[in-house]
Amino acid sequence: MKYREIKRCGNIKVSEIALGCEGFIGKSREEYISMTDKAFELGINFIDMYTSDPEFRSNFGAAIKGRRDRIVLQGHIGSAWENGQYLRTRNVEKVKIAFEDQLKRLGTDYIDIGMIHYVDGMEDFERIFGGKFIEYCSTLKQKGIIRALGMSSHNPIVALKAVETGLIDVLMFSVNAAYDMQPPSENVDDLFESENYKNGFVNADPDRTKLYEYCAGKGIAIDVMKAFGGGDMLSAELSPFGVAFNEYQCIEYCLTRPAVVSVMAGCHSAKEMEKLAGYYAASKADKDYSAVLSKMDKFKFHGNCMYCGHCAPCTAGINIADVNKYLNLSLAQGNVPETVADHYRIMEHHAGECIECGRCEKNCPFDVEIINKMKKAKEIFGY
Repeated sequence: MKYREIKRCGNIKVSEIALGCEGFIGKSREEYISMTDKAFELGINFIDMYTSDPEFRSNFGAAIKGRRDRIVLQGHIGSAWENGQYLRTRNVEKVKIAFEDQLKRLGTDYIDIGMIHYVDGMEDFERIFGGKFIEYCSTLKQKGIIRALGMSSHNPIVALKAVETGLIDVLMFSVNAAYDMQPPSENVDDLFESENYKNGFVNADPDRTKLYEYCAGKGIAIDVMKAFGGGDMLSAELSPFGVAFNEYQCIEYCLTRPAVVSVMAGCHSAKEMEKLAGYYAASKADKDYSAVLSKMDKFKFHGNCMYCGHCAPCTAGINIADVNKYLNLSLAQGNVPETVADHYRIMEHHAGECIECGRCEKNCPFDVEIINKMKKAKEIFGY
């Protein structure tokens, strides 16, 4: 297992493959404990707990008893339980009751990441960030009851608006190759609507690209939901592209997006966890998402660096995908963020070392003008 830092949460390190809570729901307490044991065995230390189900919270509390310090918990603010069922609420009194119940049932006095429960509409965003809801969240953070503040969303415009407030440390966002071609919508169902993909798309949605690059430039971590599109991406019949991806291609795609630190997977068994952890032993071919993306007629990523690494090996030893990522981040910001400059500085080889042999361009499945990109990077970074 590999780990990435959430810089705005005390530089804690989270596993690149993490767990969504849906795989636990409906299981016995003994199964919760055995699944948590397996997660620790595999090196998984990060879990998202969107559900307000009291049984989940109590059982998971039992599973982590005595080992709270081994796990990073992402608990949602605004996910409540009422009349025996889940409720998304903005009523601050209900929010408080639900959050305090979460702490009690988990047997902890803090949550690492307090996640404002999903916000997809602009009106909802304004209600949350303009009133008592955000005041409550800020109080939780000031008291150390949450170590970082997050927000979950499926809408890149609303998500960008939220991170631009400077209050959000972690963004939980829906990411996969299909969703990244969808324009923003306040209706999450649009992401799943096959009719919206019927005529194809050309290149990634600019609002999503801008969101990822902004987060990377500001040190805001993204943890991914819907990496497999609810399973649709893994089926040729259900995939919006009409082509099946495998789990490792989906994970690789997400982990190569700017700012992404972790992929939340809804594993329902120890076997499923083991399969996903097999990502690290998988061959380069098994993880190669470009093998699918570059062959689809209706869906084009032409001219855009997808950070897939096919440009390698570079004759001069340059990590071209990383140079392009740092270049894109700087162009998006209109300047070179300090963190980006530092990442670029410590690279073993830099864009200025490009000998313009063209080997990389012949290898690129997306027809990126890499030589021009290297020239631009040299101009931006100075070497």
